[in-house]
Amino acid sequence: MSKQRVLSGVQPTGNLHLGNYLGAIRNWVEAQSEYENFFCVVDLHAITAPHNPATLAADTYTIAALYLACGIDLQYSNIFVQSHIPAHSELTWLLNCITPLNWLEDMIQFKEKRVRQGKDVNVGLLDYPVLMASDILLYDADKVPVGEDQKQHLELTRDIVIRINHQFGSEEHPVLKMPEPLIRKEGARVMSLTDGTKKMSKSDPTEMSRINLLDPPDLIQKKIKRCKTDPVKGLEFDNPERPECHNLLTLYTILSGKTKADVAVECQDMGWGQFKPLLTETAIAALKPIQEKYQAVMDDQGYLESVLRDGRQNAESIANATLARVKKALGYSVPV
Repeated sequence: MSKQRVLSGVQPTGNLHLGNYLGAIRNWVEAQSEYENFFCVVDLHAITAPHNPATLAADTYTIAALYLACGIDLQYSNIFVQSHIPAHSELTWLLNCITPLNWLEDMIQFKEKRVRQGKDVNVGLLDYPVLMASDILLYDADKVPVGEDQKQHLELTRDIVIRINHQFGSEEHPVLKMPEPLIRKEGARVMSLTDGTKKMSKSDPTEMSRINLLDPPDLIQKKIKRCKTDPVKGLEFDNPERPECHNLLTLYTILSGKTKADVAVECQDMGWGQFKPLLTETAIAALKPIQEKYQAVMDDQGYLESVLRDGRQNAESIANATLARVKKALGYSVPV
């Protein structure tokens, strides 16, 4: 019996942070032997917001190298760059033409970003979920690892599948496979160091809000030393009036590998002056092997390029077959 297929990706916009790692990539690594995995660097998504063309290619290689450094195993997984496979863009156009406009206008992320960008909002931002649907559907993905903020986009993908299968396929011969969400609760939401009620994000204007995977030890120490806390002595989980306390204890729990119960006992009588150095030491130790492996990968550009080339070839054969199937169902002629 063949393994189920998983598809996921990360944008090459800035350095990956602990939220990306603990909420997504670490989960990919732990479960990768159970699935056939396709992990892409979604550089087409990266230009839905203003970007720096001088660094886009380098940032793309950085993310691919970090996938490897975090433990993505090529025995189970393929790593590739989204824009290297033209089928992503072509399928997006086909799906655009069967996706109602109001479905996209109802996306919560679009509504929020439209307010922030004002008159500069672009069509790509509106169309982002259709491109995401294409990413998933090209590979006949059975499972898609998603956080809470992406669940609506996956639901839209499923709506597109229902619509295209109803209009152009049949129950016996569906055009596209229906994907299912793969959600893991533990570590799914790592919050900002400057506001425990907001998710850690690359888009936050202040670097002090996040610990990046490639931050050197002195910068990690500086960020944790200055992170937001409260004046209460004694640390505890799950107190809604102490979101920063809960967030920092959760980070310590995950990075140390200890249980929540053990950490609750260990830290119940601590003050911040005692806990912050403990968290700093733990974070530095947890990130050291990732940083060392990343540097080794980046020092061997030939190896990294071969990984992306092999990943592209494996992914492209599947993507092109799916695209041909969709085009045939929509009535397109086959090129001679």
